[in-house]
Amino acid sequence: MATTKKTTSTVEDVVILRQIIDIINSELELTSVLSEVVHIITEVTKAESVFIYLFDESREHLVLMASKTPHKKELGRIILKVGEGITGWVAKENKPVAIKENAYKDGRFKHFDLLPEDRYEAFLSTPIIYKKQTVGVINVQFKKAHPFPQELVDLLFTVAKQISGAIVNAQLFEETKKKALQFDSLVKVSHSITSEAYLDEILNLIVVVTAEMLNSKICSIMLFDKKKNELIIKATQSLSDAYRKKPNLKVSSSVSGHALVNKQPVSIYDVRKDERYYFRDIAVQEHLTSMLTVPMIFKDEAIGVINVYTKEPHVFTAEEISVLQMVSNQAAVAVENTKLMDEADKAKEALETRKLVERAKSVLMRMGNLTEEQAHKMIHKKSMDSCKTMKDVAESILLMDEIDKVKNKK
Repeated sequence: MATTKKTTSTVEDVVILRQIIDIINSELELTSVLSEVVHIITEVTKAESVFIYLFDESREHLVLMASKTPHKKELGRIILKVGEGITGWVAKENKPVAIKENAYKDGRFKHFDLLPEDRYEAFLSTPIIYKKQTVGVINVQFKKAHPFPQELVDLLFTVAKQISGAIVNAQLFEETKKKALQFDSLVKVSHSITSEAYLDEILNLIVVVTAEMLNSKICSIMLFDKKKNELIIKATQSLSDAYRKKPNLKVSSSVSGHALVNKQPVSIYDVRKDERYYFRDIAVQEHLTSMLTVPMIFKDEAIGVINVYTKEPHVFTAEEISVLQMVSNQAAVAVENTKLMDEADKAKEALETRKLVERAKSVLMRMGNLTEEQAHKMIHKKSMDSCKTMKDVAESILLMDEIDKVKNKK
């Protein structure tokens, strides 16, 4: 009898091993890999609930990434610090935990209102280890008290360890796609600032590309008005009137203003609850949660900020902040280049006006026997009386002189 049971267990282990090998050898995306892992673990344990948490890029938080039961809204939103709850403890200690009953009474337990499974009796948690480093945690639960024999704990631990390579490879695949998108986006931004498009077009392109690159719901560019000491929205891809028409931000009393003054990025995990964020009512209305604001710096001077908002709670990584800072600085170059071109155009216009006025003065001096000063005053007075520019007045004088010359020739 014992031999038969052992043989059956061995056959099951081989089947599980084959399923793991299939996943490892596949080129599935992360969500697909995790779905397959959940399926295998469900078959192995017969659990009524299966959760998979993975470390974020900072390795400071564990994020719920997959579950057996439908939790689409909660995926990516349930976040634990290392050491927080039983899951965080397992990740920190790299040890499995098996609680056969009253798991929610355990001192390490962390309760989430969003998860009804928090009232389940039995709880088994094991780390997902890849090359001696924990990359995540697998939790299985049962509604009623359930024994966890050492053989099951060991098997789940082994499955988690074996499956870790597929998870890491899928994460690398996701990261590669993300970097490719970032590179493509940075190229688009670079091309935009060297184009002959108007500033509004360039900034609008930048916010659209940035929103796509960082998967943000709203991206906006705000420029600094030194006279009013305010930040003014110059471009956003948001279609929300509430966001577009919100008042200008006072630099002295806003999160974006803080980033501008200190020339340092500022991130907020949940703007709806953070007192530093002034427009919390709009955030609730527009379903905005996490925010990152980065200063636009040109020659060590902050001239504005770029803000991005996510719909789901998000901890911005150092890489995301770095990428947005690059985009922000390129946007600053576009703004300053436009200013320089405007100044150059104005200087050119002023020089042309001066040349025309000098020629018009010569005509008046010749026709009316006037001094240079008298001729200049006459042009200036005509400009004021007719509400025309001195350039327009000068051009009229020169045109009349040309007409007179033609008449005299006849």
